[in-house]
Amino acid sequence: MDISAVNALPYEDFVNIFGNVVEKCPIITAAVWSMRPFASLSALEAAISEFIDALPESGKEGILRCHPDLASRDLHGGTLTRESREEQARAGLDALSSAEASRMAQLNVEYKERFKFPFVICARMNDKANILRQLSERCGNERAAERARGIEEVKKICRLRLQGLVLTDAPNKL
Repeated sequence: MDISAVNALPYEDFVNIFGNVVEKCPIITAAVWSMRPFASLSALEAAISEFIDALPESGKEGILRCHPDLASRDLHGGTLTRESREEQARAGLDALSSAEASRMAQLNVEYKERFKFPFVICARMNDKANILRQLSERCGNERAAERARGIEEVKKICRLRLQGLVLTDAPNKL
């Protein structure tokens, strides 16, 4: 699908196709639909990023709270979105050893207790070892810094998901 096809989509189709580029936040896609026409995929991505950036801190935290815990029972129970399931599997989070799974679960709890939102990382750009390392390191960050870091990760995820929907030869790296 090229950008002219994206621009021609009726509202309902646009939201149905792009509604999960930001995990479980179709309201963002619904809001940027009215900004059409987009000159390029980059312009669509920028519109989404600008919408997110304009949110108050509580709204940004709300976006982070829409993300699942990594390697949680949701991954194995089949309750993740298709995109999250594929991204986590690509990073190897569906094949953790018992010790890795235990460590991930412990760190997820510590992180959520500290920040009141789940750890967000672009799984498609990382492997399980790096994800575990970053989760451990980022538990020590200040709340504002971690909120900003989480939002930057959301934008990376969004960019890759947009590329996957619009580009036929989408890369896995930014």
